[in-house]
Amino acid sequence: MSVMRLHDYLEFYARERPNVDFVVMGDRSLTYAEADARANKLANAFAAAGLQKGDRFTYVSKNSLEYPIVYFGASKAGVVPVPLNYRLAPPEWAYIVNDSQSKMLLSSAEYQEGIDAIRGELETVGKYISIEGGGESRWDDFNVWVDGQPDSRPAREVDHGDDLYQMYTSGTTGRPKGTVLAHEAVTANMTQATQIINIEQGDRDLIIAPLYHAAAALTAFAVVGMGGTLVIHEDFIPPDVVRALSQGNIAYTTMVPAMIQACLVYVPDVAERNYDTLKGITYGASPIAEQTLRRAMEVFKCDFTQVYGMTELTACVTSMSPSDHSRALESKSELLLSAGRPVVGAEIRIVDEDDNDLPNGTIGEIIVNGPQVMKGYWNLQDESDEALRGGWMHTGDAGVVDDEGYLYVQDRVKDMIVSGGENVYPRVVEDVLFTHPAVADSAVIGVPDAQWGEAVKALVVLREGASATDEEIMEFCLGKLGGFERPRSVDFVTELPRNATGKVLKRVLREPYWEGHGRRVAGV
Repeated sequence: MSVMRLHDYLEFYARERPNVDFVVMGDRSLTYAEADARANKLANAFAAAGLQKGDRFTYVSKNSLEYPIVYFGASKAGVVPVPLNYRLAPPEWAYIVNDSQSKMLLSSAEYQEGIDAIRGELETVGKYISIEGGGESRWDDFNVWVDGQPDSRPAREVDHGDDLYQMYTSGTTGRPKGTVLAHEAVTANMTQATQIINIEQGDRDLIIAPLYHAAAALTAFAVVGMGGTLVIHEDFIPPDVVRALSQGNIAYTTMVPAMIQACLVYVPDVAERNYDTLKGITYGASPIAEQTLRRAMEVFKCDFTQVYGMTELTACVTSMSPSDHSRALESKSELLLSAGRPVVGAEIRIVDEDDNDLPNGTIGEIIVNGPQVMKGYWNLQDESDEALRGGWMHTGDAGVVDDEGYLYVQDRVKDMIVSGGENVYPRVVEDVLFTHPAVADSAVIGVPDAQWGEAVKALVVLREGASATDEEIMEFCLGKLGGFERPRSVDFVTELPRNATGKVLKRVLREPYWEGHGRRVAGV
C-alpha cells in the first residue's frame, strides 16, 4: 500500500500535467500548477502565523474552490485541519473547536456571525480568517493573508505517519469524537478506492456531498491521485446535478441513494437527457431500492458501485462492484442489500461480544483490519483502546457475511431493539418494508412497551400518489419476518430526518416516543 503524503500527488501532477484543470467551480478554475502554487502559499501562511507541525485549525464552509486547497496546503505545512459540519449549531462548533485545541479558525462569510457569537467561548483560537475577505476588522482577509507568501513549499519535514486531518464523528450516541487519520491511512484508502472505481487521468468527477465529510474528501483525494479534475457544487440541487451530469463532461460522481432518488423524481426531463460521458455513480450510506436502481440504470446508463465505510476507516472498507449490481438485477436480487466484499488490503470479521468469530450467516459486530484504519480518537485513549482492541477496528455496526464473502450491514449495534428478550435489527425489518410497492422510505425504531420492554415501530414515507394503511403494512410483513420482528405499529410521515450523508437520524425519531420514560433505548 502507498506510504506517500497527500500533497505528493498534487506536486506530481503539477509537474507532469501542469495545465490540466485541478478544480472547477462555476466560472472559476485552477490548473494543477496553479493549485500547487496556491497550496504552497497557504502552507507558508500557516507557518508565518506561527502554526507548528501537528497544530490544529478549524475550517467551516460549504463546498468551495478553496476547500481542497485548504486540505493540500495543510498537508504541505504539516498542520491538521478540523473541518466543521456547517449544519451544526454554534455551541456544537464551540465544543469541537475547544476539544481539538484549534489555534486558528477559517470561515466563509455566511458562518462568521455564528462564530462571532461564540468567540468568547473559544479557548485556543488566536487568529480568525475570512475566506471571502472583507467584513469586519476582527476577521483577516484570506487572500491578503495568503497572497504575500512565497509559492514554494515550506521547508518542513512531513512524514507519511503524521496526522493529516481530524474529523469529528456525528455524535449520535454522545459527544462527537475527533477521529485522527494519518497520511498513510488516507493515501492507502485512495489506492483502494481507485481499484474499485476506474478513475483515469483527465476524468472529471462531480463533488456534491460536503467536503467536511470523510467520503467526499476521500473521493476528491482519489480523483487528484489519478490526475483527474474536481467539479465542485456548493450544495446538492437536483436540477443542477442532472445538468452537470448531462452537459458537464462528467465521468463519475458520488451520491447517497436519497440523492439519486431526488434526481429521478424532481427533475422532469431527467430521462430525456444524454449522459454519454458518465461512466459511473458511486453510492453509500445505505443500500438502494431495487426499483430506484433499475430506474437509475435505465436513465443514466452507467456503472453503479456501492461502498461501505466510516470516518474511522478513512472512508471505504467494502464495495459492491458494477458486476455485482448486474448479477443482482439478473438473478440474485438480495445482493442489492449487500455492502459488497472487502476492498484490496482490508479484512473484515463478524464477532460476538467477546470478539469470538461467528460462522457465516450469523449476525455479530463488524470489525475491520487494514491500512486505512484511524490512529485513534483525539485525547480519548480509553475509547481508542476499546475501539481498536486486538488490532481491529470495532465498528459498532452489526452485520452478517454470507458464504460468498458478501457483507450485509444490519444496523448499528446500539440501534438494536430488544423486544421480549429477542434482538431485533431494524435494518432487517426496513429491508422488508422497502419491498412494499407503496413504500418510498422507512425507518424502524424501538418504542416503550409495558409488556415487551420495547416494541417495533415503523415510520413510513409513501410513494407519491400511493396509499396504504397501517394494517396493510403490518399484514405485508407476515411470513416475511419473525413474529417478534414485525412492526406492532406504523406511523406515516412525509419525510425522515437525515444527516448530511443521508443516514437516518434514529435518535431524533426515537426522542418523542421515549420522552418521560426513565429507561432509554440503546444508543440514545
